[in-house]
Amino acid sequence: MMPYWLALAAAITTSLVGQVLLKSGASGAVAASGGFLDQLFRPATMIGLVCYGGAALLYIVALRRIPMSVALPCTAASYVVIALVGWAVFGESLGPAKIAAIALISAGVALLATTA
Repeated sequence: MMPYWLALAAAITTSLVGQVLLKSGASGAVAASGGFLDQLFRPATMIGLVCYGGAALLYIVALRRIPMSVALPCTAASYVVIALVGWAVFGESLGPAKIAAIALISAGVALLATTA
């Protein structure tokens, strides 16, 4: 069973990397001055899309032994990490409401993972 949990963790991590790369591809002066195709063919965007594909494949592996009712909510852990990355790397706001939501998500994921 452990390899399937590792596949799920790898899927979540790969998805996170993809999200950060897509945000990076959409940010900056080059992205602001170019059109959609310019943004689409930026290296960060292309690698981010590949990461999403890889995450989907890893998620499929995880679903072979982990119930979907557990696996999908566990991916909500990425919401927590990506909110912190957005704040630390991209200067996005992280107010009291977001912090409370992050705490609730974290508690829910932890509870779900321990009851699986």
